[in-house]
Amino acid sequence: MFKGLGGLGDMAKMMKSAQEMQAKMAKLQDDLEHITVIGESGAGLVKATATAKGDLTGLDIDPSIFVASEKEMVEDLILAAVKDAQGKAQQRAQSEMAKLTEGLGLPADFKLPF
Repeated sequence: MFKGLGGLGDMAKMMKSAQEMQAKMAKLQDDLEHITVIGESGAGLVKATATAKGDLTGLDIDPSIFVASEKEMVEDLILAAVKDAQGKAQQRAQSEMAKLTEGLGLPADFKLPF
């Protein structure tokens, strides 16, 4: 009479797992706002700090590069440092996401959110 209900336990387990994953994703999104990475250019003359979400939060420029005739070089160094920070932010976010998916038993290349 109740043979078809055997799958309900599996469904409840699956729903619980989905809720746990949703909570872990929310925590990870919050954590990414607090993780910082530093991108550099010009052998450290320009440093850009960003969150793991890629938001630029700081810029440190060595005063020795402030020469009017070197304006374009300084601009290039700033852009390079920002791009480096954004690249590192993306890598860090992917690394943190991989830890989450691994903990859930999902393949390492599984893309979240869908």
